[in-house]
This record gives sequence, C-alpha cells and structure tokens, in this order.
Amino acid sequence: MTPKVQLIKNNDYPIILIHGLTGWGSDELFGIFKYWGGFGSILKHLTDQGFRVYEAVVGPFSSNRDRAVELYYFIKGGTVDYGAAHAALYNHERFGRTFPGVFPDWNENNKIHIIGHSMGGLTARALANLIVDGCILEREFYEKHPEVGISPLFLGRKQSIHSITTLATPNNGTSLLERRDIFIPIVKRLFFALASMSGIASKSRIYDFKLDHFGLRRHQRETFISYIKRVFSSSIWKSEDIAFACLSVRGVKSSAKLLATRPDIYYFSYTGQATKKISSLNLYRPLFTLNPIFIPTAMLMTTYTDKQSTPVIDDNWASNDGLVNVISSFYPFGHPAKPYNGNPQPGEWNYYPVMMGWAHQDFIGIGIRSSNQARQLCLQIAHKLQALPK
Repeated sequence: MTPKVQLIKNNDYPIILIHGLTGWGSDELFGIFKYWGGFGSILKHLTDQGFRVYEAVVGPFSSNRDRAVELYYFIKGGTVDYGAAHAALYNHERFGRTFPGVFPDWNENNKIHIIGHSMGGLTARALANLIVDGCILEREFYEKHPEVGISPLFLGRKQSIHSITTLATPNNGTSLLERRDIFIPIVKRLFFALASMSGIASKSRIYDFKLDHFGLRRHQRETFISYIKRVFSSSIWKSEDIAFACLSVRGVKSSAKLLATRPDIYYFSYTGQATKKISSLNLYRPLFTLNPIFIPTAMLMTTYTDKQSTPVIDDNWASNDGLVNVISSFYPFGHPAKPYNGNPQPGEWNYYPVMMGWAHQDFIGIGIRSSNQARQLCLQIAHKLQALPK
C-alpha cells in the first residue's frame, strides 16, 4: 500500500490564474472549451481539491500595462481606470469595464498567488510593480489636474502578492514577435477559422476581444465575422499600447522597470521545448507533441537571429515551444535566479528543468498532450504554493 503523502499547508492565499495572448473567459467559446483545461477545467480540478482559485479575464490583445490594470480591478473590484495620462497618450478611453471583484479583501495581510501562462506571467510581474510603485506619469498628471481624480492603484501601496509562477512565459520576450508583420496575419487566419467553425452568422458570445477602450465594442446585432473584420482592420495593431509590442524582445527590454523582480515575492518558472536540434546539423525539427498549427512559427523561430538587438538574438534562441524561446522562459536576464532546489527564497527566480516535449499550449491542457498532465502539474504547483511560509 502506497503511504499517504503529508501535504504541508502554511498559507491559504487564493490562486489567480491569468491567461496569455488570445486568451478567453470561461463563458466564451460557448462555455464548452476552457482556456485553462480545454474540455476538462483546471479551475474545477483545483477547486475540487480544496483550493480557492479564480480565473482572471483580461484583454487578450491589450498591452501588458493595460492587462495589469484590468487584473487589479478583476481581483479588487471596481471600474477599470487605465489612467487619464495613459489614455491621452495612447488615444483610447480612460475607463473600461466594471468588475464585482473576486477577492475585495486583497491587501498586504490577505495576499494572493498568481499562476500566469505565457503573457499572463508578464502581466503578473507588471501588476506586482504597479501595486507597489504606482505610476509616476499618472501622479504628475493628477498634481496638475486634481479635478480628474486618480486610481488608488497609481498611488502605490504595500506588496500584496505572495508568489508568481510563470508557465511558458517569454520573460525576455519572444523572437517571434520581432516579426510582427508575419505573426499578426497568422493570428487573423486563426480567428477567421474560428468564425467558420462556429458559424459565420452567429451572434452568440463566441469570443470577446475586450478592446472596448479602443472603441471596438461588438455591436448588438453584429455577426462574429463582421466583428473580426472590423477589429483587424483597425489601426491599433500598429500601436505600442498593444500586446504584440509588449511581447517582443525589444518590448520586454523597454519595460524593464515595470517588470522588475520584487524582493518579497517568490518566483517560479516552468519551461517547455517542442523542437529538437538535428544531430551534426544546425537545423531543428518540431517534435510530434507540437500542434501542427504552430509548426510554421516554431520553425521561423529556429532560424531567426538579430545580432544588432539587445539582448542579441543568436543560435541560443533557436529552441522553443512553438511560440516562446526556451532561453527566454527560465527567468529574466540579469535577475537573481537559481535552479529549483526545494528551498525557494523570495526575491529570486526558481526555475525548473526544461520539460522536453511540452509545447506552449500543453501547460494549459489544450495541446496535443493529455490535458490530465496539465491538471496534475497545476495541482502540484498549488500544493507547493500553499506550503510557502507566510
């Protein structure tokens, strides 16, 4: 008989799951196919095991900074305030959607854990700095125009995030987004394929781009395909206040202050690899666990280099999970980091060995790999987070 493992519980902080680029809410895609788990919900799996878990919903194409603001209000509650100065700078509306708040008592005594997939990890890192440092730009604007008011988020306050776990996150950016002109057309094709599968004339809530602040709300009687065409014909895709700009290697580098590692947060990272170098040749092949949809992006990344960029993108960036470079996923360059050894310390990154054969979407259970493996991985992570000292 296998002995029962004694699970350690040193904290009962809730866990927030945050999706990456193109992510969707649990009521989208007809409520059938979940971002976290596909046809088998990771949220439900963790909840059934006794964890308090919430699945955050933020803009799937919004900038990292805007997503962090949305995440704050999703947790705390209230109407999203992107900031008067920021809204004027990027020519979009200041206020967004209103959230009831899943954890309104969130503060320095009632902390949270965040598990972020892909861009979700960057969003978590951005929020961690916003809640402490606030936003100087907004404070300066408020001093000159006190009548417009200011969100408490931009004033800064005490740290209230206990840990951040990143899954397949481009912590140093992805070389794929250095070629935005190639990647955006791929995304367009994916959404038109979704429209075809879902029914072109459907008026149901198949997918929500959540770009209301850019004036791209879906009209009441608008078909899904008409909505897609209008969104992708917008000029926002050339904006620097959009996800693609934030995910590039240059974009992450330029956001260094917003993505700083905080001294009192535990950091963990998991990295997958779905390409393999062919012996004796400087060529790579995709592994069978990689969804065929991502083979073109994976192969593009194995050959892309830029010796003029900072950091330099060379052959060390070739291995990837289909969307994110392996070298970029471990930890932010120049930040305190070590391989996970069972004794994590706050203020440094604890990274796990490469999970060979795990593609980008496998971490959330919607890849080629069995979704049960993603559920078990997230359960293991949840237990480790609960074992962290308060």
